[in-house]
Amino acid sequence: MDGKNILVTGGTGSFGGQIVRELQRYCPASIHILSRDEKKQYDMQLEYADCPNLRFVIGDVRDFERLREAFRGIDLVYHAAALKQVPNCEDSPFEAVLTNIVGAENVRRAALDAGVSAVVSISTDKAVKPVNVMGMSKALQERAMLSRPVMNRQTKFVCVRYGNVLGSRGSVVPLFRKQVFAGQPLTITHPEMTRFLLTLHQAVELVFWATVYGEDGDLWVRKMPAARITDLARVLARGLTGKEDYPQINTGTRPGEKLHEVLVSEEEMWRAKEHDGHFLIPAWFKLEGMDGPTSGAAAEYTSNSTELLSDDELEGLLESDGWFEIKSIHSRYKLVA
Repeated sequence: MDGKNILVTGGTGSFGGQIVRELQRYCPASIHILSRDEKKQYDMQLEYADCPNLRFVIGDVRDFERLREAFRGIDLVYHAAALKQVPNCEDSPFEAVLTNIVGAENVRRAALDAGVSAVVSISTDKAVKPVNVMGMSKALQERAMLSRPVMNRQTKFVCVRYGNVLGSRGSVVPLFRKQVFAGQPLTITHPEMTRFLLTLHQAVELVFWATVYGEDGDLWVRKMPAARITDLARVLARGLTGKEDYPQINTGTRPGEKLHEVLVSEEEMWRAKEHDGHFLIPAWFKLEGMDGPTSGAAAEYTSNSTELLSDDELEGLLESDGWFEIKSIHSRYKLVA
C-alpha cells in the first residue's frame, strides 16, 4: 500500500474511519474517502487536518457515473459502503437492494473501467444462510463481486466476511452503554443468543490480510470467538457500574434476527482451506471439475459451535477496546450516578 492511491467507499462510517486511521502507517500516496454524508466528511476533515494525503469525495455507490469519475487513477478500493441495519433493511428492502447489490455492481464495473488493481469488499456473517433482507442483499453482493472474471481484466476482486464489530454504529455494545448511562435495564432479545465478536482493529487486520494474500475470487473469513449476548451485557455493565446483577429484560427477537450466526456454511466448509487462523473460500469459477461434498464434510462454523468467550476474556476484549472508559472514544454519553 506504500505509495498507492487508495479509495474507501463508505469512508466516513465506523469501519471506514478505522481503516483510514490505520492506512496512514503504510504511507499511501493518497486516501480518497467517498461517502454521501457531508456532515461526517466535514468532521473527518477537521480530525485529519494535518494529513495532506486525504481527499474527500461526496458520492453514492448507487451512482455509477460518479464512481467512474472517482476511481480514475485509483490503485486499490476498499468497498465498505452498505446499508447494514437489519430492521431498516426489513422496513425498506429495495433501498438495501440499491445500495448493497446495485451499488456493489457499480463498484465492480467502475473498477474494471478505471483499471483499478484490486477491490476488497466487506461482507458479514448475515450473508450466510440469510433470513433477513440485509443478509440476502450482502449474499448477492458477495456473488456479484466474486462472479466469473471478465476476459483479460486487470482487476482482482476479493471479499472478507466477519461477525459483529464492537465499535460499529448500531451494534449492541454502544446501545448497552447508552442504557447503562441512562440508568435503564439492558434489553436482550433472547437469553440464548450468541454472536461472533471482534474489534474494529481486528476487522481492519482481516482486510489488510486479504489485500496481501487474496487472489481474484477469494473470500476470506477470520476464525473468531463468540459470546452469549447476556454474558456480554452483564460483563459490560459490571465494568461500568461495579454491579454484578445489573438488570436485564428480554424483549423478544426482532424481525429477521437469528438466534445464532453462521460464518461459514456446511456447503462452503468442504471447499474451504485453512490458513493461519483464517478460512479461504475460493469462488465457484475456480473449482470447475472439483469433486463435490462428501458425507464426511465438515460441519458449518457457527457462533454457538465456536469458542465462547469467558467473563475474563470478554472483560479483556471490552477493556482493550475502550468500552469501560466513562469518556470513551465510542460514546458522548455520561454515566448516571
